[in-house]
Parts: sequence; C-alpha cells; structure tokens
Amino acid sequence: MNVRIEESWRERLQQEFDAPYFEQLTAFVRNEYATTTVYPPGGQMFAAFDACPFDKVRVVILGQDPYHEPGQAHGLCFSVNDGVQFPPSLQNIFKEINADLGIPVPRSGNLARWARQGVLLLNATLTVRAHSAGSHQNKGWERFTDAVIHRLAQEREHLVFILWGSYAQRKGDFIDTSRHLVLKSAHPSPLSAYRGFFGNKHFSRANAYLAEHGIEPIQW
Repeated sequence: MNVRIEESWRERLQQEFDAPYFEQLTAFVRNEYATTTVYPPGGQMFAAFDACPFDKVRVVILGQDPYHEPGQAHGLCFSVNDGVQFPPSLQNIFKEINADLGIPVPRSGNLARWARQGVLLLNATLTVRAHSAGSHQNKGWERFTDAVIHRLAQEREHLVFILWGSYAQRKGDFIDTSRHLVLKSAHPSPLSAYRGFFGNKHFSRANAYLAEHGIEPIQW
C-alpha cells in the first residue's frame, strides 16, 4: 500500500503498510473520515513522522489518543494548534518544564518546535472520532505504533523514551534499558499529575542523558 509519509519512515514501515491488518485499518479510517468528523485532519495523520525523520529522532514521547475536540489535534501528541487553549495535560507538562528547567510557560501549545529538534510526539492511536475518546482504539493503530517503537528501539542507540501513565509504560515494556533511557511516571492529566508526574524532572534528565552521549539536548 502506498502511504503518504516521510520517506525514511516509509522505508522502515513498508512491511506494515503491506500487511492485511493495515489494509483493514485503512478501510475503517477512510470510512470514518467519509461519514463522520475525525481528528486530526486527514493530511496531518502522519504529522509526527513527517516532522521528525527516523534518523533525527532523539526523544520519543508517547501519548494515547489525539485530542477529540474541534481545532485541537494536528498529529503530534499532547500538542495543539497555535491559538488553541492548552488542554489540562499540556498545562501540567509546561508547569513541570518550568519547575524543572526554569523555562517560562510558552504562549503557544504547538509542540512542532520540539518535533523539529528530534522529539517524536507519537500517539498510540493516530485518529479519533470527534467528541469520542478512544473511538479508534483496537482497530490496528496500536499494532502499527508498536512496530514504530520496535524499529526505533532496535535500530537506534541512546534514545530517550518518555512514558507517562500505565498505558504508555505497558506499550514500552520491551525497550532495552541498556541501550536507551526509559523515563516513567504518572500521566500529566489532572487525575494523576500529583501522584508522580510533578517533580519527575524528565526534561532535565532527558537532556543530561543526551549530553552524556554526545547528542544535542532538546530546547524544551
């Protein structure tokens, strides 16, 4: 199957695109876009990959679903379009960055600036029906994004995987911690942020690890 995605990712994921499950997933997603409102807009479905080629990845942040309200999702996990009010989890991410690194809370919640530096902002499920969280789960996206994480973990060295919450942690269980740094904590959502997200210092710890291995840190 011919999928519009950044070329370095296409080369490594073509086996997934040619698999029967992905054909079924594609049929489901196309029907959803044709018959209901789906986020992100179709052209931004693979935005995380297009913004961050395979060999440029330094950090992986794993989310679950795209935002499901109008104007928010644009293909990068936890990120919102310019001018959109910060969702609660993103507010808490910026609070932790401020506490950890002293960086002021930015005016925009668009995290494309991170992606351009090598932060793969990957949702486990790449699409969602409007106003319906989890509506595109268990359709095949999770198998696809598992393959993405496997490829990175196997072919690259000294990546930082940031896994917030039990869902992301289960998805990253197989990552070899002798080759990569895996940072785990509670999720930044208001329901759990005070149970271990705040104070995790993941942003300074990620940068310290990258610097230790001669890799340019991220300007969070």
